[in-house]
Amino acid sequence: MLNKRKVVLVVNSRKLKILAAVVDEYIRTGEPVGSKAISELYNINVSAATIRNDMAALEQLGYLEQPHTSAGRIPTFAGYRLYIDELMNPSALSDEEKQRLDRMLGDKDTPEELLIQNAAAALTEITQCAAVVTNSAPRFSVISKVEVIPTGKRLYVILLITSNGSIKNKACRLEFDLDNEQLEFFTRYIEENLSGVSVDELSEEMFDKMVAAVSAYMVSLSPLVMGLCELSEDLRQQELTVSGSEKLLSCSELDKMEVVKFIEHKNGLSDLLEDTFSGIQVKFGSENNFAIGNSSLIVSKYRKGGKEAGSLGIIGPMRVDYKKIIPYIEYLTQQISCLMSGNDDDIIITDTTDGIIPKS
Repeated sequence: MLNKRKVVLVVNSRKLKILAAVVDEYIRTGEPVGSKAISELYNINVSAATIRNDMAALEQLGYLEQPHTSAGRIPTFAGYRLYIDELMNPSALSDEEKQRLDRMLGDKDTPEELLIQNAAAALTEITQCAAVVTNSAPRFSVISKVEVIPTGKRLYVILLITSNGSIKNKACRLEFDLDNEQLEFFTRYIEENLSGVSVDELSEEMFDKMVAAVSAYMVSLSPLVMGLCELSEDLRQQELTVSGSEKLLSCSELDKMEVVKFIEHKNGLSDLLEDTFSGIQVKFGSENNFAIGNSSLIVSKYRKGGKEAGSLGIIGPMRVDYKKIIPYIEYLTQQISCLMSGNDDDIIITDTTDGIIPKS
């Protein structure tokens, strides 16, 4: 992220205004922007020649580029970054837009999983981009039940259920069939050592101790413990969902082969989202070794009970309407956080006569 004070030392206010105008116009038209268009459409009281010179200076500084010799300019990654961080004025959502989002999202009686699905569907419909959602809720739940179910000769399925309703299962093949006494021992031991334990507290060290303990009774039980260890690792990872991938495939500004690669290996996005801090974050594909080069990821965290519960955002071409999309994401994550946390006083509702009022 660029430091505003350093930028201002090399780019005066007029150049910053011209850069913002170029980005706005390029987002609107998708065509390289010339000095004449800036002088005619934006309130910059200098000649087209002066604007052209300033655009050339912005190109030398790395904020604009010229795709063809006789063409206008388009923003670079650095230009977009400066625009988003310092120059952009996000659009305020109207009461009608907020009412529409509220209808699409649901209310305090809507199940949490459905809230998130509705938010993703709303973003896809409104922005015409793919929606990305991560859910960290399983990490903050506790183990509520563990079962071992015989399913065949020496084959057993471990069923792990958490307090938030997450269910994980894994098949394990043992060296010997277990009798009822051995199954009861294992079930009782796991119940005593895992029931009520937070998923976030589970660790390899804990399972290593459990392996040693059950092995002292019967070595062939250890694969069941290792299976539980693998299931716990799955629970500690963020659940990632990308909806509306067809929007990416139909976007002419994105490389279709890169989009296909992303769809096939989208779990690689989890690490990038894990590094996202609170508040709106905008990340560009080529800057983050992301599968889709000419893309942008706009994402924000939502919370439950004061803890981060996941992320919500969109993936689209770099030339998206940031001024419009960012307020949508901010509003939805705010409403989700309030609904999931039961903070009725913080939920924003819109009334057709009185405007935005706190919910009473």
